[in-house]
Amino acid sequence: MPKMKTNRAAAKRLKRTASGKMKRFKANHSHILTKKTRKRKRRLRSSDLVAKSDQKRMDRLMPFGK
Repeated sequence: MPKMKTNRAAAKRLKRTASGKMKRFKANHSHILTKKTRKRKRRLRSSDLVAKSDQKRMDRLMPFGK
């Protein structure tokens, strides 16, 4: 059976918390920031947890997690 590999794109975007959940950063904070409100940009800065419905797929992409 072949080795299990971590998806490198996912590894660059996600981190696993101590309890095993996945932490991610929010989208839409990299460009066209002039039209976004200060409040919206501030909220986009913080990290968030991967939704429960997506957790299984993320576990498959990152079987080892760091």
